Formats: sequence, C-alpha cells, structure tokens
Amino acid sequence: MFESAELGHCISARDYDKAVPKLREALLKAQYELLADKSFPVIIIIGGVDGAGKGETANILNEWMDPRHIHTHAFGEMSDEERERPRMWRYWRALPPRGQTGILFGAWHSDPIVNRVMGKINAAGMELAMEEIVQFERMLADEGALILKFWFHLSKKAQKKRLKALEADAKTRWRVTETDWQRFKRYDKFCQVSEDALRETSTGYAPWQVVEGSDPNYRYLTVGRAVLGALNKRLAGKRLTVSKSAALAPPAVDGRTLLSSLDYNSRLAHKHYAKKLEKYQGQLNLLSRHKKFRQKSLIVVFEGVDAAGKGGAIRRVTGALDARHYNVTPVAAPSEEERAQPYLWRFWRSLPRSGRIAIFDRSWYGRVLVERVEKFCAEEDWMRAYHEINDFEEQLAEAGGIVTKFWLTITKEEQLRRFHERKKTPFKNFKITPDDWRNRKKWGAYETAVCDMIERTSNDHAPWLLIPANDKYFARIEILKTLCERLEAAL
Repeated sequence: MFESAELGHCISARDYDKAVPKLREALLKAQYELLADKSFPVIIIIGGVDGAGKGETANILNEWMDPRHIHTHAFGEMSDEERERPRMWRYWRALPPRGQTGILFGAWHSDPIVNRVMGKINAAGMELAMEEIVQFERMLADEGALILKFWFHLSKKAQKKRLKALEADAKTRWRVTETDWQRFKRYDKFCQVSEDALRETSTGYAPWQVVEGSDPNYRYLTVGRAVLGALNKRLAGKRLTVSKSAALAPPAVDGRTLLSSLDYNSRLAHKHYAKKLEKYQGQLNLLSRHKKFRQKSLIVVFEGVDAAGKGGAIRRVTGALDARHYNVTPVAAPSEEERAQPYLWRFWRSLPRSGRIAIFDRSWYGRVLVERVEKFCAEEDWMRAYHEINDFEEQLAEAGGIVTKFWLTITKEEQLRRFHERKKTPFKNFKITPDDWRNRKKWGAYETAVCDMIERTSNDHAPWLLIPANDKYFARIEILKTLCERLEAAL
C-alpha cells in the first residue's frame, strides 16, 4: 500500500502557482453549496508518519476554504476526563454538524496503531479496535457523512531528513519531540502495523488515500483536489445507504406478545412498601458510595408507556443518591443542533464519568419507538438503529458502565384510569397532553415496536427489565431492588 507513495511525486512552483487560484475558487464554491445544503457533514481524517506534512496540509485547507465553517481538532494523549468514559467519547464530541467540515488529526485510528506498536495491545486487541472503527465509520456514512481519509507517508530516509531539518530551524524545532525520535526508531514496525490498519479500515464508504508527503506542492494539490472532487460528486448525488438490517420477526400466531404475557396483578401493601423502600434506598446509597464504584459508572434508562410511573420511580431512585453524583436527563424531541448531528450524538454528550450516575427519562430508544411509529425517520434509519444501539451500549459496558434499562408497562385500562385522574387533579394536569391521547390510539403499533426493541436490544451487558406497573408501589420496589442487584454483581 505504501510503495505507491514512495515514488517521489513533485510539482513545480510554477505549476503549483497556476493551479492554486482555480482550486481555491472551486473549493470555496463547493463549501458554500455544502453550507446551504446542510444535508451532510464532511469529515477529513489526517493521519500518517511524523514529519509528513499533516499540520501544514490542514493549515492550507483552512487557508483555501472559509475557516469559520471548518472544525479542526487534534487528538493527543487522553485527559483524565476522557479516560473515564468510553474511548470514542472524545471523537463523538468533535464531529462537525451537517453543512460543515471537520478536520481531525490523530483521530480514532491513531491510538490503536500506536498502542500496537508499543506493545500495549495484542493482535486480538488490535482486531477488535479495527472492527470498532469500521462500525463507527459505517454509522457515520449511514447518517450521511462524507468521510475522506488521508494517510501521509514518507520513506524512512525522507522522514529522518525531514525531522532533522525541522530540528535545525529555530522556528520549527519545537515541533520535533523525543517521542518523534522514539517512533522513528520503530519506523518499520509502524509501517507494518499502519498498513494492516489501513487495509482493515479502508471501505467503499470511507476509503484511505495514501499521499506521498515529501513535496508540499504535490501534497497540497493532491488533497485539495480529492476534497473538491468528492464534495462535488456528493453534492450532485444522493445519500449513500450502507447498512441493511435483517427482517423483523412475524407476529405470533395466537396474537400474544411479550408485554401481554406479563402478570399485571402483582401488588404490594403500603405498610410493606414503606419498609422495603427504606431498605433498598439505603442499600443503593451504600453501593453508590462503594470504593469499587469509583472505577465504574451507572447508566439507567427509563422507558415505558404514558402514565406508567417513570417520574415517580426516578424520584425514588434519586432520593437514595447524593445529588452531586448523578444527573437526570429528560429526553424530548431533538433540537436543531441535535438534528444536525448523528442520532446518538446527543446521548454521548450526557455520559457519566467514573463514579457517577446518569439517569435517562426516555432515551436513545426513541428512534425505534416514537420515530418508527410516527414515521419521523425512514425505515432504513430505525432498522439499522438496533445495531447502532447495541454497539453503543457495548462500548459503555466495556468502559465500566453498568447499563440497566427499565420498561414500565401498564394495561390499557389502567392507563385510561390514570389519564382521567390526571385530568381532574389540578397538580397533575401538566402530566396529560394531547400527545398522550394520540399515542393511546396507536397502542397496538407501539406494542409491536416495543416487543421488537426488546427482542433485538436486550443482552447480558445491557438487559431490559420489564416492570408491570399497574401497582406503583410494586414497580418502584422492583426497580430499586434490581438496581441494587446489578450494582452488587458488578462490584
């Protein structure tokens, strides 16, 4: 792969000066068409060997285009805040919104390559990292992103010459560090690992382009023309759909569903409820302050039918916790800022640090529930969301997250009774809206969507717990007891 980049490509200053004005004009025109179109972002990944001109090329792109609409990020060593969350968290935060361009240095490919060369991960760990990258880029492409990946290469001789030249100049000496020379000593190993990584992560929707980096004129024009060509092609074409999901299972012959098979008659007397509430809230409080929990995090998802008691259950959970260590995120319709990003972006922003708790009142499952039933997104979008959600929750678990998901459900008759109670109770009026009545008319469609969701997204590291909630006391105690059991098992 790298041999083709070692041919010593060179462009004369005269040819370069002649080509640049037209290229800059065309890039600006395409950039403003992208800004007006706002249907997809452009993500430019810049990687490669030290001294191959990565920084200079990014600077040129910012010079040739309007930098106000370019988000440039360089990723170095992880901060403490980043280490306390899943590995991909910091990359999600750097994604550009639709209509804009992101230039990312040392993005998600760099850490696995460096760690493999330095012996921090083995071959199996490297393979898992490459699979994670491919899935992430597939998701970005499915969301509409135009992904352009450039790997800047230098021969060993050229890299040594380049590093020495930078070091000899007082103005650029700061750019060459001891780490650069340490990596240079492992040049052959870096080339081997990098070539394997590029081969594993070069796909039709996110291909790598290897650029010979010794001549800056060639480097700049090659990247500029590639960006322009891909951008114009995409502006003139249609969105690329990459992933296909397996067909959903047909309904049961007898009409029974997972939810209709639950026992809704479970009850708990108030006198027993008060004792159990005190017991499990106290237990939850101790577990949340356990020394081992400092290396973990707890992510609790509350979903359920309207009027099933999610709010009351959340209050009983938070009543057991230190307010400094948890956050409750109510999820409503996405804002304009959130709609300009991949669907899961807003949830990545709310992930807790180690030792903290995140409670979601509604969650990322809206895509396979309300957006599916109300047709707020295309079928291929909610169909592929099952895989994306499973991948997301797996990353949470691998980073030490204890993911616990509750579906609170009540019978249709109980829901109607609670709707009428809310309507006639002054301090509960705010809880009943026209949307609640409209959703009730689609009970069957929502039940089908819920059963599909549970079947496709319940697993060992992020199980669904189905809570029959006709009796609120019973439901609240089941939730608190389950949280304690999940924490005890993890600690």
